Amino acid sequence: MAEHIQSFGRVKISDSETIAFYATKCMIAVWNVRYNSIHCAANLLAGLAPYHEHIAIQVVDGVLEDIRLGMEINHPKYNQRRVSCVKYLGELYNYRMVESAVIFKTLYSFITFGVVMDEANPSPLDPPEHLFRIRLVCVLLETCGTYFDKGSSKKKLDCFLAYFQRYYWFKRSSGIFTETRPFPVDVENLMIDTMECVRPKLKLHQNYEEAGKAVEELENEYKQKVASVLTIIETDQEGSASETEEGLGTIQETEEYGEDLSLSGVDESETSQEDISQRSINEEGEEEGGISYNEEDDDVMESAGENEEDDQMTIMKGGPKHIKCTEDEDFMTAFDKMMSENIQARTNESLKVPQLDIAVPMNLKDKNKKIVNVNLYPMQEEEVPKEEDRSIEFVLMTRRGNKQQFTNLNVPISEEFATKYREREQAEKAEKEKMKQVVLGIHERQEEEDYQEMIASLNRVMPVNTNRERRVRYQHPKGAPDADLIFGSKKR
Repeated sequence: MAEHIQSFGRVKISDSETIAFYATKCMIAVWNVRYNSIHCAANLLAGLAPYHEHIAIQVVDGVLEDIRLGMEINHPKYNQRRVSCVKYLGELYNYRMVESAVIFKTLYSFITFGVVMDEANPSPLDPPEHLFRIRLVCVLLETCGTYFDKGSSKKKLDCFLAYFQRYYWFKRSSGIFTETRPFPVDVENLMIDTMECVRPKLKLHQNYEEAGKAVEELENEYKQKVASVLTIIETDQEGSASETEEGLGTIQETEEYGEDLSLSGVDESETSQEDISQRSINEEGEEEGGISYNEEDDDVMESAGENEEDDQMTIMKGGPKHIKCTEDEDFMTAFDKMMSENIQARTNESLKVPQLDIAVPMNLKDKNKKIVNVNLYPMQEEEVPKEEDRSIEFVLMTRRGNKQQFTNLNVPISEEFATKYREREQAEKAEKEKMKQVVLGIHERQEEEDYQEMIASLNRVMPVNTNRERRVRYQHPKGAPDADLIFGSKKR
């Protein structure tokens, strides 16, 4: 699929304005695509973006505009179109086409745009009986909410879930839903399934009062942090003013300043007086009349970084210092010893020379012998030049499936390959002949030495033991012993 995307991406769509407009319109109209294939459209746009960046920008703008237009019209016939666009936006985030700030801005717009937390004065853009925005939030969270699990994006999603639960319980606790007209079970199950998918361990609120209390505690917590940051910045400004008047001075920084910035997810280098004052104004508006989210809140979110990688960046001052110890010396000694042993072992290993030639199979040798015997007879009558003098016969082995096939291949001697093969063969033959002569010479010398040693042993005079000849040998008497000779005669 990537090859098709690249080949399609090389087409110069910008040459024709009509084609460019039609392609952009088709990429935006994702509701014409199957719901299960929306991720394929996002994948296609991600492949086209490196070649036509303006198309990607126009498509993203068109999707966001269509989502905003659906909230303004709020007609049931556009519900499927709105769901497809929200699903498409989540897939675009999965393919890195939009940033997390766009996702959070869209999520907050679902629960704030045209929403009035007052049952006496219902809003025409979001009546109490309309629950479709809850479904849109659940679709977007199920599509890309699982990726907000670390860094500042995790904190942002936790804050949004608190506001989202308050909006959900405000709808559910409305006077429209009674025993005769209960709250829809499918919306309740969708809400529970989405929260389990995004935050499995999060404890859900059980009523509107509990959800409102959680939001109030969250706002008070961040108000204290913003107030502490404001006081610290004011003291810094006073110190800098005194520096300019009296010369170089010292700026006193407390530990709470760094802690407050790390908790709120704002870097010191990117924090400014305008962002902090804007955040305090937005939170005061939320305390007075519910939630007042606008486009400027997105700037406060982006102050923490453009993406999650920037939020997780940590600046370390002064690198780690190496401290020498006895364990390091022991380790280096053992390491050097192991390296020397390995080098010594490798030098003692015998190198195996790879076999360049492959032996011809026995069945093929037998066939060649038979062919040679048949062709000998006509060569006796006519003098035909030998084929070996003009060409070299090779055996070409091929494989088709699991079977091996052998084909005779005659290469002319004039070819470079055949010439080098003949020279290598002659050099090997000369080397073998030389080794044969050396072995035969050693064998002949050994046989000559054995023969001379045998002749010398034969000619050598053996020493005679003269004392052995003078000694009278004892001859054992045969037969029965003579008693008269041993004991004497009776007469005696």
